[in-house]
Amino acid sequence: MSETAAGPTGTGTTGASYAAAGVDIEAGDRAVTLMKEWVGKATRPEVVGGIGGFAGLFDASALARYQRPLLASATDGVGTKVDIARRMGVYDTIGHDLVGMVVDDLVVCGAEPLFMTDYICVGKVHPERVAAIVKGIAEGCVLAGCALVGGETAEHPGLLGADEFDVAGAGTGVVEADRLLGADRIRTGDAVIALESSGLHSNGYSLVRHVVFDRAGWALDREVPEFGRTLGEELLEPTRIYSLDCLALARTAEVHAFSHITGGGLANNLARVIPDGLRAVVDRSTWTPAPVFRTVGELGGVERQELEKTLNMGVGMVAVLPEESVDVALSVLADRGVEAWVAGEITAREDGAVAVELVGDHAG
Repeated sequence: MSETAAGPTGTGTTGASYAAAGVDIEAGDRAVTLMKEWVGKATRPEVVGGIGGFAGLFDASALARYQRPLLASATDGVGTKVDIARRMGVYDTIGHDLVGMVVDDLVVCGAEPLFMTDYICVGKVHPERVAAIVKGIAEGCVLAGCALVGGETAEHPGLLGADEFDVAGAGTGVVEADRLLGADRIRTGDAVIALESSGLHSNGYSLVRHVVFDRAGWALDREVPEFGRTLGEELLEPTRIYSLDCLALARTAEVHAFSHITGGGLANNLARVIPDGLRAVVDRSTWTPAPVFRTVGELGGVERQELEKTLNMGVGMVAVLPEESVDVALSVLADRGVEAWVAGEITAREDGAVAVELVGDHAG
C-alpha cells in the first residue's frame, strides 16, 4: 500500500510535494557540502564568515586607504558554451569562463576585482556536477585575485531538461577615482597593444555550434590536426583571465585604457573606449589568429566581416598607452606569460570615419 497524506478535510488523499514537483532539497544540500572546500579557497582577508548565510559579507573598511574609492560592478554569463560542457560531460572549467567574463570587464576601468557571486540554474541537481561547476568558479576567482562570497543554485524542473544548466555571475571591484581608466585619457600617438586570447573565450558559440555541428556535422570527439586535440577540447578551452595582468601593467606603466574583447569582436569593443575625434588603426598583419578561427570561417563559409564582429580573432584584451610605455608594458606582460604585441596606433579621426579601422591581412 502506498503512503498517503491527509488533505485539508482529513481525507486520505495523496498530497503534492516539492520532491514530486521535481525539486530535490537533499541533493541541493549535498551540493553545498561538496562545494564548501572550493569556495573556501577563493577568499580574501576582507571576507567575513563563510558560505551558508543569506548574504556574503566583505569588510568595507579595507577601502579606507582610498582617497575616493569608486566601486565598479559587472555581471555576465558564458552563453551557449555551457552546451559544449554538457555534451562533453566536463563541468570544472566553465567557471573559469564565467569569472573571466565578469572580472575582465571590471579591470577595463582599472578596478581591482574584490568579490563575486554566482547563480547556477539546473534542470536537476546532480550534486557532484554542481560542485564541479563551483570548483571552476572558485579556481577562476583565485586566478583573478578576488573572493567568491556566495551564490545560488536553483533547480528548475519542467523548464530545463535534467542535464541542462546555465551559469551567471556578478562581481564588484574598486578603483581610486584619479586612477580611473577610459576614453578621456587616450591621446593621438598612443599605441594599441593586443593581448593574445586563449581561443574562442566565451563568445560567438551560437555561430560556432551552428557551423561545426549543423553545417559540418562534426562530432566533439573528432581529432582535428590543426588543433592538436579534439574539437571538444578546443571548444572547451577556458577564457583567459587577464585581471591580475592588467592590474600589474597599470601599476608598472602608464596605461590610458583597456578594452575587453568579447561579443562584437575587436573593432566594436575597442570603439567603446575611443573618444570622439580620434580613431584606432589596427593592423591585422601583426598577428596570426589560432587555427580555430580559420576553421570556423572555412567550414561555414563565414565572411571575414562576420567573423570579426562575432569572434575575438585571437585578441582577448587591448591596452591603449603612450608610445614611451610600450617597452615596459611588453616586458611586464612577457614576464607574466602573456603574449602581447603592438597592433596599432591612435590617430586623428576625420568626420564620418569609423572609430576603429582594421587594415591589412593576418600573418600566416
